[in-house]
Amino acid sequence: MTDSLSGREKLGYSLFLVLLGMGWSFTIPMTKIAVSEGYKHFGLIFWQVAIGTVLMFVINSVRRKSLPMGRDQIRVYVIIALIGTVLPNTASFQAAVHLPGGLLSILLSMIPIFAFPIALALGNDTFDVRRFAGLLTGLCAVMLIVLPGAGSLGIPSVVWVFVGLIAGMFYAFEGNFVAKWGTAGLDPIQVLFGASLVGCVITLPIALMSGQWINPLPPYGLPDAAHVAGSVVHVLVYTGYVWLVGRTGAVFAVQVSYLVTLCGVFWSKILLDEAYEPQIWMALALMIGAMYLVQPRPRTRLAQADTIKDTHA
Repeated sequence: MTDSLSGREKLGYSLFLVLLGMGWSFTIPMTKIAVSEGYKHFGLIFWQVAIGTVLMFVINSVRRKSLPMGRDQIRVYVIIALIGTVLPNTASFQAAVHLPGGLLSILLSMIPIFAFPIALALGNDTFDVRRFAGLLTGLCAVMLIVLPGAGSLGIPSVVWVFVGLIAGMFYAFEGNFVAKWGTAGLDPIQVLFGASLVGCVITLPIALMSGQWINPLPPYGLPDAAHVAGSVVHVLVYTGYVWLVGRTGAVFAVQVSYLVTLCGVFWSKILLDEAYEPQIWMALALMIGAMYLVQPRPRTRLAQADTIKDTHA
């Protein structure tokens, strides 16, 4: 689709892509700050989806779209809520307590790499040597982080690296679920709206019963501000991503993954004052290479680009 665009349009969309990448990656250090003073995952997830529900209601109302509530649509909302938000964020919020923000950004970039073997297993894709090489390169990047010993990287246990990878696996499966079974006639904004609403229903009682409820009344601290900011930015950039896919095609828009990874590392360095060992920079370089190799060709159906991604670290 980008072939039909003028040079000025391509430049404009490229700048918008950079803005999306900076915005999405901004949510990663916000997650680190949100968990910095003891807030637990179920309380954070509830308020994340609650804020998302309100904002998506406004966006959907501006679009003058309804929210279908048929059996097939509700099934999509429930599945996407679970594999796109509740389960991956349960892992990522816990990992965020123990891992540097830059490392979370690198682990999150495994989404398109995980997507390839899942797509093969579900019959969404066919084997490709180049993309298989990308899968191996991504695994080498992870091994570079965990094999030499996590102690030198400031990680209490390599277990949290693998916990951090769980989120990417769920997001990858989410994209393949959409590619395989569709969204029951819903557009991405409706899916995210419905999934956020279902996420509220699922996580509210769990947050209350588990003792992880976060009181919305003042006084407010930095973690509260960071969580609200991250949740709002996520909805806005996701909406922008959907708009960009519609204008330029998924193959162009999915390149935001590179920017999320790179900007996530640098946002964390700037906002969290993180410092990284040389092997982290080497792992980052390997992961960027892996993402390039697993990138599908323009005519290939994009399981990872079709995903209704949450991307909250």
